[in-house]
Amino acid sequence: MSLLTEILDYNKTFIDEKLYEAYTTTKFPDKKLVILTCMDTRLVELLHKAMNMKNGDVKVVKTAGAVVKNPFGSIMRSLLIAVYELKADEVYVIGHHDCGMSMIESEKMLEHMTSRGITQETIDIIKNSGVKLDQWLEGFDSVELSVEHSVNMIRNHPLMADEIPVHGLVIDPETGKLDLVVDGYDR
Repeated sequence: MSLLTEILDYNKTFIDEKLYEAYTTTKFPDKKLVILTCMDTRLVELLHKAMNMKNGDVKVVKTAGAVVKNPFGSIMRSLLIAVYELKADEVYVIGHHDCGMSMIESEKMLEHMTSRGITQETIDIIKNSGVKLDQWLEGFDSVELSVEHSVNMIRNHPLMADEIPVHGLVIDPETGKLDLVVDGYDR
């Protein structure tokens, strides 16, 4: 049985037994906040439990490393939509210790791509089009500095309202302990 078949079989049971009813909520976050965090598997449930959040409390945007690289990319757009259209009044950037992005080296990533069938010609075309793949694929050395960078990108974005506090935290993916990096109220 494939993973897709397993998921779809379970989903039928989930619907037939009305298990979804326990998760009924609206599209607006009850606690009026949006979190930008990492896509790390250890945070799927831990982050919410460590922050006392339940389904419906918060909007969550996930990306590798909780990094905002492009001020006009989809991550920033999602945060602006959460604030202006979905009634979030605070932004939390939450990175984590032992993040895979701290180990990413662009050259190794490109090697992994070519080993899975991406041609050097394709990579060269992208590089020649002006995309700085080495910078785009590079990780970071310090999760705290990376969180601070993302907080500053969001806080100083020309379309982000000044009154929106943007906080920065780092979570321990083993224990759920949160360390404050940037207090968005101290502006």
